[in-house]
Amino acid sequence: MERVRIDKWLWAARFFKTRAQASKACELGRVLSHGQPVKPARDVKVGDRLRVTNDGGDFEIDVLDLSDVRGPAPVAQALYRETDESKAARAKAAEERKLYREYSPAPAGRPSKRDRRHIIQFRGGR
Repeated sequence: MERVRIDKWLWAARFFKTRAQASKACELGRVLSHGQPVKPARDVKVGDRLRVTNDGGDFEIDVLDLSDVRGPAPVAQALYRETDESKAARAKAAEERKLYREYSPAPAGRPSKRDRRHIIQFRGGR
């Protein structure tokens, strides 16, 4: 196997749960190859450097192997290698989210009628 569609490869490497989600991410510009946005039908080759943005964060990866079949997670993780800078950036972002959660307490309960009116007014309603 020399080439595989990038949406199939992203699905097989478990960056997205469905191939449709991988395709949509390509169309929205959340997948970059060598700094350029790619279309879902573009072929990915061994040695390509990809930048993938999904719910898990921003990944910068090097393609090590090709597959168009979704397999178990250990097999999927062998298809790519994440760069050290990418790992450090994702760890830093996770730490910032954790700190932010500590400084913003959760509300005690449901908003009162007065609070709800303030929320609606703040959002631009009525």
